Amino acid sequence: MHSPDIESTVSALRELLGERLSTGASVLAIHGRDEAYTPPALPDAVAFPESTREVSEIVKICAAHHCPVIPFGVGTSLEGHVIPIHGGISIDTSRMKRVLDVNEQDLDAVVQPGVTRTQLNEELRATGLMFTVDPGADATIGGMAATRASGTNTVRYGAMRENVLALEVVLPDGEIIETGTRARKSAAGYDLTHLFIGSEGTLGIITELTVRLFGQPETIQAATCAFETVEGAVDAVILAIQTGIPLARVELLDEVQMKGLNIKNPDMQLPEKPHLFLEFHGSEASAQEQVEMFKSISDELGGSEFQWATKAEDRNRLWKARHDAYYAAKALRPGCEGFVTDCCVPISNLAECIARTKKAIAASGLIAPIVGHVGDGNFHLVILIEPDNAEELRRANQLAESINQLALELGGTVTGEHGVGVGKKHYRQAEHGGGYTLMATIKRAIDPNNIMNPGKLVSLN
Repeated sequence: MHSPDIESTVSALRELLGERLSTGASVLAIHGRDEAYTPPALPDAVAFPESTREVSEIVKICAAHHCPVIPFGVGTSLEGHVIPIHGGISIDTSRMKRVLDVNEQDLDAVVQPGVTRTQLNEELRATGLMFTVDPGADATIGGMAATRASGTNTVRYGAMRENVLALEVVLPDGEIIETGTRARKSAAGYDLTHLFIGSEGTLGIITELTVRLFGQPETIQAATCAFETVEGAVDAVILAIQTGIPLARVELLDEVQMKGLNIKNPDMQLPEKPHLFLEFHGSEASAQEQVEMFKSISDELGGSEFQWATKAEDRNRLWKARHDAYYAAKALRPGCEGFVTDCCVPISNLAECIARTKKAIAASGLIAPIVGHVGDGNFHLVILIEPDNAEELRRANQLAESINQLALELGGTVTGEHGVGVGKKHYRQAEHGGGYTLMATIKRAIDPNNIMNPGKLVSLN
């Protein structure tokens, strides 16, 4: 990478953007970190564009001066994706937050990248439609596409990979391209849309998205069910999927996570055993049938304490507790910090992976509750460590390393949804082999000067 001319870049951007270019210390600090346990690094300036054309002009200026460009949504990523480890310009898309079009008959919407999933669903409320990808945090849809996010609804509705039809992207030289169309399928050449989904800002900046929508279900029922073992819970989910029950959400929380949940939510007080949190969508009759079918399976496999909720406030309370799992985990050790990691394996290997993970946690001497999207074979650890404790940080890194190696051994991936960022880049060769070399070839071809989020995903050395 050429040495950037930061002074000339900032001067040119100031002329373009005026007060919408910031070098203030507090603004730089916000854009120098995300939710990851990754050392922060400050950008040289933060740009706040309001249109695709402005993003293009910003990138052209940065390209002319070989200055790094780092896209930024709201900073909820978990592997250091938005941290400008080589400095440069952070491009904050928060002012690009318009829902441009809702096509009710075709079940799609066109949005700018700064639109959040909550904002989109609020605007869709009167249409009877919904955007289904729910990673928990109120992330921007542009950021969710860039990191190939998923979440609690994935088992039924799919991840961002399945729910983005087309993109508008600004390339590293400032050119604006469109990938895909609003058609539901295409056989027209390379699938450029999915090339940029999950690219983490290393190939271009997403400035517009066409996303799939679904009809809001007539009836929603939620349930919780306790099991004596993680294996029993996983086996119940496998059998339910094989039986054809269309689970909308199915989440696993181990007994350690349940203890934290009870501390954080004293009004819930569920048994401190492995739990499934479930949701069923459909007509009133079909949703009830799904609940009864799953209860029959859970009874057969040792489930107990089966409870369900049909009232919206009860369901919302349940899923808020699930989405607040990170803070519930931290309640187990007040004052600690959370070192978060995830992996994903074939669902048939999930119980073994978690069992071996629990042995690794015990050997580490650390507290690390488990929560996961069990229908996808994906689970997360929040490893609790004392701030500035170098020994605990070393053990946390060692624990995460062993779990990710275990996932590869069992035919899985080191990240089911958090992405690569800074934290998991060193696993790329082990997971992808020759495919990793091809990724670097693609990066060089599209971004030969390596200005787009340099140091992430692939190395060009």
